[in-house]
Amino acid sequence: MVLLPHAPSSVAVARRRLGSELTASGVDSSVIDDASVIVSELISNALRHARPLPSGQVRVTWTRRGDLIEISVSDGGATTEPRRGPGTLSSLGGRGLGIVETLAEGWGVRREDGATTVWARLYAPRFSIEPRMAAGALPDLKEIADLPDPFAAPDADGPGGVRHETSTSRAYPG
Repeated sequence: MVLLPHAPSSVAVARRRLGSELTASGVDSSVIDDASVIVSELISNALRHARPLPSGQVRVTWTRRGDLIEISVSDGGATTEPRRGPGTLSSLGGRGLGIVETLAEGWGVRREDGATTVWARLYAPRFSIEPRMAAGALPDLKEIADLPDPFAAPDADGPGGVRHETSTSRAYPG
């Protein structure tokens, strides 16, 4: 959970923090990009349309449950319910929740303890890469040396004991 000021600067702070935590946990960069857009839209809507929490802040959370990431932004509520607007090409606004709806598996609104929370769930399958690989570390040279050489001559002990041979193409004589 992150408590941020009810101010435009909070959008960039939340994006950076969310991005770095998702990167460290091995989430694919395209999912991180979508999550960053979603958190930006949810915070921007809270700043534009709602009051801050009694503390003067907005609360931003993200949690991972299996292959889903839930991102939520809580504020002090507004006189209207958060809903997807028409968002035409000529309008200056109104596209935020439409964008969220496009990127997310689902979204919704919860009211709790004097706060309004808008949440979105994003599909983020787990990687088979070790977290240190996802964080940008290079594999050990021994690990690379243990990999089979894809250019080595095939042997009869390969899969099914079948020897694979190449033939010279007629179009490109050898």
